[in-house]
Order: sequence, then C-alpha cells, then structure tokens
Amino acid sequence: MARMLKVAAVAAAAAAAAAAAEGAVGFFSRLQTPVSKVRTFSTSQSLLQVAGPVWNLGRLNHIAVAVPDLEKAKAFYKNILGAQISEVVPLPEHGVSVVFVNLGNTKMELLHPLGNDSPIAGFLQKNKAGGMHHICIEVDDINAAVMDLKEKNIRSLSEETKIGAHGKPVIFLHPKDCGGILVELEQA
Repeated sequence: MARMLKVAAVAAAAAAAAAAAEGAVGFFSRLQTPVSKVRTFSTSQSLLQVAGPVWNLGRLNHIAVAVPDLEKAKAFYKNILGAQISEVVPLPEHGVSVVFVNLGNTKMELLHPLGNDSPIAGFLQKNKAGGMHHICIEVDDINAAVMDLKEKNIRSLSEETKIGAHGKPVIFLHPKDCGGILVELEQA
C-alpha cells in the first residue's frame, strides 16, 4: 500500500511538472521579443561585423574613474576598502595623473587632471563628483586592431596610438561608435 501511494505521488508530481513546463513554455514564448523591438546602441558600422583573424580582444585591463580629489580617492580605496594602490603617476602627454587600484582580477584607474586643458578637467566640469570615464580592453595586436576598426568605420580619438600609463601603445575609440562608452584599447 505504501508503495502504491509513493508511485501515485510520483505520478502526480510528474503530471504537475509537465503541466508547469507546458505553462512555462507558453510564458517564455510570450517573453520572446522580435529583434526589431530590441533597443540597440547607435553605431556607424554593421552590428554583424566581428574582429578578423588578425587580432583578438583580451581581458578587461581596467576601469577608469575620474576623481576631483586624487588624495581623497586614494585614501578611500587604501584605508577604507583595504585595496593595494600604486603611487601617483603623472602622464603629461595625456594631461592626467593616475593611481591604479589593484582589484585582483583587474584594476581601477583613478584619473585626475594634470593642467587646466586636461580632458579630465572638462569631464569633471560636467560631472562635479567624478565618475566612470572609460574601460580599457587588451588586444593582442593593436596595430591590426586599429586598421581593422578604421575599415569598419569605428572612429578613434587620435590618428595613431600613444604610449599609455602601462608603457604600452593605446588608442581610444569614440563613444558614439561604442554604445556610449569610451573604450581604450591597449596592447597586451
């Protein structure tokens, strides 16, 4: 008798699961949104184009945050959160001073204006409290990436790469071509 009740309970549970699954399929089919209704970001190139075989994206190198007070930001990450931080590195060719915050799997780059004509000074005028400025992604061949992206009509903020904070070539891609995000590519 106990065995028959167990079999009946299992059968009832299976029937309930099947009914739930059928209802779920119907529910999820209603959630499917046609591609035409999906919000896409504005780009000047076809969304179907992908990196060619001559270069590849690598890891996220860092997220850059513009800060109005570099010493205060350093103290927060070091003393409050307990992060390891670098010394201040002035980069006059980029118009910034930077401090790197080690996050284990990536870094945060604290940016502070170096001079009044710094691009970060302009950013901070619009964003008084500071905020996210850009992301940096490594590439295995920056020269091939630059050529390929130009062919795909992705604009960069400079004609050529410059040496970045890590002593490696970098280039910034225009945010209007990158979903509203300023993207820095760095040679891995």
